[in-house]
Amino acid sequence: MAKKKIAFVTDSTVFLTEDLKHHPDVFVVPIVIISEGKEYEDGIELSTEQLYEMIRTEKEVPKTSQPNVGKFIELYERLKEEYEQVIAIHVSSKLSGTISSSKAGMEQADLDVEIIDSHSLSFAITFLLEQGIELVKQGKDAKEIGEYLREKANRHRNLILLDTLEQLFKGGRLSGAQFVIGNLLSIKPILSIGENGELGVLERIRSAKKANRRLIELIKTSCEEHAVKRIGIANANAPDKANALKSELESQVPGLEVVIGEVSSSLAVHAGEGAIAVFWSI
Repeated sequence: MAKKKIAFVTDSTVFLTEDLKHHPDVFVVPIVIISEGKEYEDGIELSTEQLYEMIRTEKEVPKTSQPNVGKFIELYERLKEEYEQVIAIHVSSKLSGTISSSKAGMEQADLDVEIIDSHSLSFAITFLLEQGIELVKQGKDAKEIGEYLREKANRHRNLILLDTLEQLFKGGRLSGAQFVIGNLLSIKPILSIGENGELGVLERIRSAKKANRRLIELIKTSCEEHAVKRIGIANANAPDKANALKSELESQVPGLEVVIGEVSSSLAVHAGEGAIAVFWSI
């Protein structure tokens, strides 16, 4: 039986559109969520509803861990038999060790995989997958697609608006005093995953209203400067916020296509319920 041309592998930090979810050449390896000593495969053994319940009720923040190397070995052994080439697009290596597991699995399966660091997660990976699939239709091979997608990954931008400081406090990123003062002053941090793939605080804004206004201002400026045509809004159990932001951006940036989806569990663990993350490419 003839082998299919190119398979795409990613991890569960991705947001899967309906098309990607049902695409026969897209394969997702789940990130591991650890809560109270138990391990769950993201999206398989743990739903987003269950994760938010853990975040609300448990004293310690659930943690994330890279997939076991064995998961990649198993998948790559299978793909080696079915496909001519494989491209893997993963969460930023500065946020997770997933790429290390993927590379180790590739080596042990004795398969040459074109591995790409997205320097981000969620919709950033979504967009790279969609572009890669389109390039396959144009007859490009894995190496050509890999080079193109690495260049595109460097041009991704994002902003993450937190609803609460609680996850940063529980996760040890804020001291008790900073947490109390931040709550008293109604501080709403805007975070961003930089070009190097690291997550950091971009701005600290007083009040949700001002933070939302600043978020729109930053996105609108980038869209106008770089003629952005499409953005993705990922929400952490906050669909009303996402829809309101979508409406506002569509009214302020003519012709902008806005896609809404859920944040990945790995981002929800760190950002907390109510967070909004916006992704685009310049």
